[in-house]
Amino acid sequence: MKTNRYASTLVILVTLALGILIGTVVATGVKGKTVDSTDASPLQVTNINPQALSNAFTQVAKQIEPAVVNISTESTVKNPHRRFRRGVPPGDDNQDNGQSGEENPFQDFFDRFFGGQNPNTPPEGMRQRSLGSGVIVDPHGYIVTNFHVVDKADRIRVNLMGDPPSVSYNAKVIGTDRETDLAVLKIDVGRSLPAAKFGSSQQSQVGEWVLAVGSPFGLNQTVTAGIISAIGRNNIVPQRQFQSFIQTDAAINPGNSGGPLVNMAGQVIGINTAIYTESSGYQGVGFAMPSDTVVKVYKDLVGSEHKVVRGSIGVMFNAMPDPAVARVYGVNGGVTISDVEPRGPAGQAGLQSGDTIIAVEGQPVKTGDDLVNDISNRKPGAKVRLTVVRGGSKQDFTVTIADREKLFGRQLGLTEDQGEAEQPKESKLGVSVRTIPPEIAQRMNLPKGEGVMVQEVKPGGFADSINLSRGDVILQINRQPITDEKSFDKVQSTLKSGQDVVFLVRPNGQGRNGSNVFVAGTLP
Repeated sequence: MKTNRYASTLVILVTLALGILIGTVVATGVKGKTVDSTDASPLQVTNINPQALSNAFTQVAKQIEPAVVNISTESTVKNPHRRFRRGVPPGDDNQDNGQSGEENPFQDFFDRFFGGQNPNTPPEGMRQRSLGSGVIVDPHGYIVTNFHVVDKADRIRVNLMGDPPSVSYNAKVIGTDRETDLAVLKIDVGRSLPAAKFGSSQQSQVGEWVLAVGSPFGLNQTVTAGIISAIGRNNIVPQRQFQSFIQTDAAINPGNSGGPLVNMAGQVIGINTAIYTESSGYQGVGFAMPSDTVVKVYKDLVGSEHKVVRGSIGVMFNAMPDPAVARVYGVNGGVTISDVEPRGPAGQAGLQSGDTIIAVEGQPVKTGDDLVNDISNRKPGAKVRLTVVRGGSKQDFTVTIADREKLFGRQLGLTEDQGEAEQPKESKLGVSVRTIPPEIAQRMNLPKGEGVMVQEVKPGGFADSINLSRGDVILQINRQPITDEKSFDKVQSTLKSGQDVVFLVRPNGQGRNGSNVFVAGTLP
């Protein structure tokens, strides 16, 4: 009996040994089937040299840090209680990004997320200080930073690496470009300065190591490391359609704004501009303006005019293509126009809402970015042939390119001067109006000769204080019908300080079935 047990045990052990030797495993619970794993390769553990990567970071930091500067500004607070508006003002060749004025993580980073500004806005007239960063790009003292770092600054001071904190230099603004949020400064120090080298952002790839250098919270020469998380991020900042960002997870915080994003060759591939945050601090998502854009804007800003001139044809369209729009309008591609500025080149050439631009000078237009990039790079005064689909038929229109800033500067907040464009009349109500374009009146189901459209709202004015927005349609004022600009001027001329003013308004964005609302206040 005992001998039999030993024999049985020996048989079992020999069987298991044979199974292991031939690489066969009996799979239990799989209906008796076996799985062959003889082709499985053993896992390999690869040793890395962390010191080599650390040394690479060190070398890049040493190379770029001397060119990174700390920027401090002083300004006088004006209009501290600006309200959010229901609508986002449209611009030329502009993509409607769908922002409705509600708060979002990008809405106010210019005021709060960068530059060290206090979220509790100080009262009007007080002096406000802020901090930012910049990078020296020319030994003669030229510095690239963000526009929002120096916007409205009365005084700009620059601290250089190696100098005592008490030593700073006055900087003058050479040029600014609000559209890309870039600015060029210059300091005179009497000696040649270390300048950063630029690399091509087009060659950057997702997953590539990068360093962000700047002065977060005023801590000079702070270096953080991360990777490129994404490229070509658009529609990050409302109404800034020339901003296509590099996304990175390198830590970026208030005060980093304007500092460089650097690749492992020590080349600047971006200018740190924005962050996504719900806490005013680092959450792993930062954005940098690509170096290719920076180089192009810099060239224009240091040129004779010290400004970036972009072409425009004066149309609007949706940022994100909608297949339903394409089906309804009978097109397979191109850019379908949602609105046309009557005074703009497209309006004067006869283009209408609902037209679809499919080609510029015979070159196909697939997206809104294609259209914007082509038109904005053309000089004002140049003529361009647009191929348009209207009602299923192709037509060609010859359009004369206009200066984007002159055409839409006020609407986009680019300038206080519309140049050669007609200046809108500003009333004591703090609002300017215009006749409603026929296509908009039709879309909003407004009878001909009924109402006027708000063209501009003066920041801090009466209309702004009661939350009137650009694009709203004013139908009545104090029960008096408003049919055109003349009737608006007549009614508003009778209004006096301390008087109640009640507007009957069809809000911007409310179409054919939209409801009218009352907007009221007491005239200061």
